Amino acid sequence: MKICVIPIDNRPVCYNLFKDIASIDENIELFIPKREFLGDLEKNAKIEDLFEWLKNVPQVDSMVISLDTLAYGGLIPSRRCPETFEQIKQRIENLKEILKEKNSKIYAFSSIMRISNNNVNQEEKHYWSDWGKKIFEYSFNTHKFGKTQTDIPKDILEDYTNTRKRNFEINKLYLEWQKEGLFDTLIFSKDDCAEYGFNVQEAQELEHLGGFTKTGADEIPLTLFARAIEGNLKVDVEFTEPEDKNLISNYEDVSIEKSVMGQLSLANIQITDKSNSDITLIVNNFKNHQGEIVMKRPTEPFSGEFRKPNKNYMIADVRFANGADNAFVEQIFETKYDEKFYGYSAWNTSANTLGSLICGAKVKFFAKKYNQIAFKHLQAVRLLDDWAYQANVRQTLTEPQEIDVNKFEKRVSDFLEYPIHAEYSYPWNRLFEIEVNIK
Repeated sequence: MKICVIPIDNRPVCYNLFKDIASIDENIELFIPKREFLGDLEKNAKIEDLFEWLKNVPQVDSMVISLDTLAYGGLIPSRRCPETFEQIKQRIENLKEILKEKNSKIYAFSSIMRISNNNVNQEEKHYWSDWGKKIFEYSFNTHKFGKTQTDIPKDILEDYTNTRKRNFEINKLYLEWQKEGLFDTLIFSKDDCAEYGFNVQEAQELEHLGGFTKTGADEIPLTLFARAIEGNLKVDVEFTEPEDKNLISNYEDVSIEKSVMGQLSLANIQITDKSNSDITLIVNNFKNHQGEIVMKRPTEPFSGEFRKPNKNYMIADVRFANGADNAFVEQIFETKYDEKFYGYSAWNTSANTLGSLICGAKVKFFAKKYNQIAFKHLQAVRLLDDWAYQANVRQTLTEPQEIDVNKFEKRVSDFLEYPIHAEYSYPWNRLFEIEVNIK
């Protein structure tokens, strides 16, 4: 299978993860642009270089396209980009012509601009540091109560609403292309959602016009990658806290059960009962509310007994956002690794965890030329990042610095029966993410 991918940006979870998952099946030929062409926290993607690269990609079976990357220079630039609607429209019309010539199945997604509920402008426009919470409240109250009174300066409010309107109109153009048959699948992603807000209203309008919206963002290209993998995979779902599966995760607007089912459905996976399934998806969900270690938001850790199923299984650890549940991982390590294990993930939001996990599992299940070392490599990276770093080491740091993970590496190595010597770096020079490079 030949597949082309245009990622969101150059973060390890958006770039390396594609390569790690594709490596599980040596029959997959992955075409992905140079990492230097993609954007990061400070710089936009090199759009002209990406267009030229895309033109020269040979005939492939499928393409997974981050439209934000090619329209604005990335997901973060889509919120900051100063260009006008007409400028963006001209650019994406050129993209449309390139995609039409490729004659491939195209799985694309575009974001509905998020509204973060804080005054952190690391990923937003400069004025977010002073007015972020106020803008969120204005959006929330306008949608829920119809209130439009605010003390946000007029020029800031106009700039913000004009940026939203530009992105929304671009999304409506993509929807027209979908109706013309350009895309096999088109997703509008809802990133960091609340119950009310301009982003929620836009999602509702896109749905009314025939569009498909999905809670999440960074994992959606991975879920679309899974969708592009042919084969009828059947999965049953087992929650560690079945009475609490109706609770809503942090940064999402649907229950954890709906989030799970939505990710499986988008990956074109059949949901069935345990007697008919190929793989059991174990979801370590939360009671009362989802915890988040780095935000000092506790929740009750797993206190039951983890029993490894006597069949293929994969594990989505979503009891905490942005990191693993230590109590649950300890029980996983007490089991013996075998080829029935189809993956572990506890990356960032529940949707992030689910999308990446499901993608790796589906590639492994249908692999025509399975590479066990590549699969173990993928699992080692996830455990060292999601468990060792996010749930443990990160909690001891106040700024990026050299980290000591020797004892964690040994635990992961013993469980996977896979020798590990890794180097760690901070690709965006912040504590939020690390890059794990296993030699």
